[in-house]
Amino acid sequence: MSVDLNHTIVHCKDRHASAKFLADLLDLEVLPDLGPFTPVETANGVTLDFADSDEIRPNHYAFLVTDEEFDRIFARIREAGIEYWADPHHTKPGEINHEHGGRGIYFDDPNGHILEAITAPYQYPDA
Repeated sequence: MSVDLNHTIVHCKDRHASAKFLADLLDLEVLPDLGPFTPVETANGVTLDFADSDEIRPNHYAFLVTDEEFDRIFARIREAGIEYWADPHHTKPGEINHEHGGRGIYFDDPNGHILEAITAPYQYPDA
């Protein structure tokens, strides 16, 4: 059986601004609106469909990137003055991590969603 994640909905205050924030940092494209959604597509075809909402529950979105992409993303984060952390709980400000044989960084979007850029996928123990 082959199951792929196709899309997820990201609730936000301003779907266009939120989609642009993510697309600009990750060097992705904001696609044309699809009904009430503003999609941003990743390289593996998954879209994050931004939708305006009065109720926002912060979620975590992790993006696997190359070392070169990480360097560019990290530079954009620093240039924009965006706070970043080495951990999802925000206890290591101004640091990156070196877990799973790569590098990782956490930063928040304007709606409080925790975004993560990593250069190596998580290594889960065999179940």
